[in-house]
Amino acid sequence: MDRKWIYYLGLALVAGIWGANFGVSRLAMDTFDPKLFAFLRFGLALPFFFLILKWKEGSVGIPVKTALQLAAVGLVGITGLEIAVMYSIKYTTLANASLLNVAPWPIFAALFGPLFVREKISSRLITGGAASMFGVCFVILGGSEGLSFSSDNVIGNLLAFGVSIIGALFNLACMPLMKQYSALRVSTWYILFGALFMFPLTITSWSKVDWSALNAGHYTSIIYNVLFCTVFAFVVWNACMFKVGAARANFFRYVVPAAAVAAGYLFFDESVTVWQLTGTVLMAAGLVWISLERKSGKPS
Repeated sequence: MDRKWIYYLGLALVAGIWGANFGVSRLAMDTFDPKLFAFLRFGLALPFFFLILKWKEGSVGIPVKTALQLAAVGLVGITGLEIAVMYSIKYTTLANASLLNVAPWPIFAALFGPLFVREKISSRLITGGAASMFGVCFVILGGSEGLSFSSDNVIGNLLAFGVSIIGALFNLACMPLMKQYSALRVSTWYILFGALFMFPLTITSWSKVDWSALNAGHYTSIIYNVLFCTVFAFVVWNACMFKVGAARANFFRYVVPAAAVAAGYLFFDESVTVWQLTGTVLMAAGLVWISLERKSGKPS
């Protein structure tokens, strides 16, 4: 029996967790500097990664050459990518940031894929991906903000578009390393390096937090980010991505904005429009169409 549907289900679940995090982290962003909150997310997750790695594989080490490669991956994919995401949201509208961060990402993954891995780009992937992309555009642009071309948003728009390029390259750069080591080992080490590079950027932020005033909501946000959005999500996403291929996996990122809209509706009484519902159905249909492909597109 073909069990590839499990990997697609894992990708959709992780994307849903990341999408819901927009709502979960909203309270925390009023208290923590975004860079500090990102560091807490990855820094506090590190012990869990190393403990799980030791338990599952019996060792945690990597060769020096591989460490240098993963240091570069961590610098780009954790430190650089997270900071770019934060400042793209700061300097443009949420709709612009969501659309430019999410929609082009899978396209760049497919375009840059031949530089890192050999994956078959089938007609089913193209048609399903196109349907999903149009669906996610409806989800994002069907909200109250809409797309803005104001000159005030130019820097944020460029940063958001850059996130798609950096993110796609980050995912693809991990694929050859996962042929040599497990997704868990690769994730553990690039997150370690990413957190180390991020720490100096947070030095001035620690004193700005009133630690004694933190409440249950803040701790819930931190726990959700550490255990679900980082430990669980990175391990599952990378393992599933390796099984189905980076191009196919990244189209499941389109679940993120739909999950964010659902979280806003459930927890913050935000409205959901007909366009957003239509986009969700179209996006889901495209992802199901991709996942039903008989050949998994696993990297050669």
